Amino acid sequence: MVYARVAGCAWLLSALAACSQHGPAGAAPATATAAAGEDEGPRIAMSPDNVHIEYRLYGHGDPAVVLVHGWASDANYWSAQLEALKAHYTVVALNLAGHGASGNNRSDWSIANYAQDVAAVARQIPNSRLVLVGHSMGAAVSLAATPLIGTRVIGVIAVEALRSVGLPPLTPSEIEQSIAPFRADFVGATRKYVTGSLFAKDANPLLVQKVAYDMSLEPPAIAISSMRALLSMDFAAVLPAVHVPVFAINSDLLPTDAARIRKSLPDFSLDVLDHSGHFLMLEAPARFNPLLLKDLDALSARAAH
Repeated sequence: MVYARVAGCAWLLSALAACSQHGPAGAAPATATAAAGEDEGPRIAMSPDNVHIEYRLYGHGDPAVVLVHGWASDANYWSAQLEALKAHYTVVALNLAGHGASGNNRSDWSIANYAQDVAAVARQIPNSRLVLVGHSMGAAVSLAATPLIGTRVIGVIAVEALRSVGLPPLTPSEIEQSIAPFRADFVGATRKYVTGSLFAKDANPLLVQKVAYDMSLEPPAIAISSMRALLSMDFAAVLPAVHVPVFAINSDLLPTDAARIRKSLPDFSLDVLDHSGHFLMLEAPARFNPLLLKDLDALSARAAH
């Protein structure tokens, strides 16, 4: 069944973070988040197709950690990581085009164009070394952005992603079958998918409902086009250009076949956070953050040698 396969393929719908305009349950309001991170306010980079990409900088240190949110979410989804990260690193939290306060004057909502958003921001970051950290669709975007940025990238950390690496891509008919319910009733299908597939049964119901509600308010034209682009992604065409270590932090809601992934990414490391779901950085930051810092330390150590 295509629905089950989509859920099993690393949640290729990326999906389904929550709506960019509202921010996640449990996250601080934008003003409080800015104060906590001590950033200097929003900054702007221009993507090659003339879309403005908003981002913020926090902390100091090297490498710079570039946080890339998932489908239909925004930079606020990393709010529970800012304090831990900015104590050691420069932190870059960006909003992809069509999300948060970034521009939406784009017609091609492809992974390649989202990757250009990340590369545009990276060009304005002075650090000589970068680590890209991507949640769900943001991981696919980070992998596609890595060769655009070049040797400054010393590693990629994927969060709740990569489970489909090594599997054949979905066929066009499978993709259309997966998208059809969202096209017919975007709000209803999205809320059903989030509440039924992206959280463990004992997850905080307020968080579940908030994420489902927020994500269902994403503009359908952008959301469905992005969903199709993600479902169409062929990792086999992207990964040969990725020449840096790739780590993953996934939940145990679905299995991750690390042995299969290593056939495409030999330098692949996996941590599994038990008793968590697709939004593990929101659900369990006290357990997630140490894993993220461990991976960042490991990538920094490798780059130093």
